[in-house]
Amino acid sequence: MKSFAGIVVLILGLSSYAATVEEKIYILSDSMTCVDNTTFPYRTFNDFNAFSQNNPILQLNQDDSLSLWVVNFDSIDHNFQIEDYASTFETIPAGDSVLVGYKFVNAGGYIYHDPLNAPTNQYLGLAGMIIVKDHSHDSFYWNIKEHDSTWNDNLLHNVAVDWTTYEPDFFTINGNSNPDINADPLARIVGNVGDTLILYMSNTGNSVHSMHLHGYHATILYSSKSALEVGREKDTFPIHPMQSLVLRIVPDKEGEYPVHDHNLVAVTGNNLYANGMFMTMLISP
Repeated sequence: MKSFAGIVVLILGLSSYAATVEEKIYILSDSMTCVDNTTFPYRTFNDFNAFSQNNPILQLNQDDSLSLWVVNFDSIDHNFQIEDYASTFETIPAGDSVLVGYKFVNAGGYIYHDPLNAPTNQYLGLAGMIIVKDHSHDSFYWNIKEHDSTWNDNLLHNVAVDWTTYEPDFFTINGNSNPDINADPLARIVGNVGDTLILYMSNTGNSVHSMHLHGYHATILYSSKSALEVGREKDTFPIHPMQSLVLRIVPDKEGEYPVHDHNLVAVTGNNLYANGMFMTMLISP
């Protein structure tokens, strides 16, 4: 069994409530089942040694440290990295484990993933979210991803694909498409007029997505791509591959409003509307 401690500290100010959060995740291979029951090979990190097609959302508070075991239950080597933050810098062989440790002083959203054979392992599903909070507001989480169902088997067997011809046919949030996204309490935004609601978005796919909120504007609190985006208030938010955004929404009226990708092909699944990135936001008086 191997161990590695990668400590990254960005000093902004310390909290007396800092804690060490202990987690364990497992790398597994199986199949994704899409909204129309299409299946294709898929890999994910999981909370337990049983396959789920959505990666765990790891949550901490600002100034917490993460102590994370990454267990490789797959049949091939893997790695672990936090995008734009830190890496294990070593291979995790099949059947082996690695212990990684990070201190998070900056609140925001981060993407953890497997950088080996980039972007293959990340595309095949090995990419999830780390959330670092500095608030107690109700929060919601979107792991945004698209899939070209004809590619997964080739990539799993190291057959080269031409990324310039990438034409995904399924689009998911937290591993689900419409109508199942609305049944996900982590994804569907629900609240009351005047509430402060926080939305964490990470794009773990390979296409730019443009997420559009009907009914309300939101303010960007955090962007992993550019600090210049922070403070912008609008209703449509382009998010690039391997980028994270954090939004603040304060609803000013009640109602049920659509939320979807402005790239309308992403509102389909295998060419069927609206079996893609589509849900509704529900705000009560």
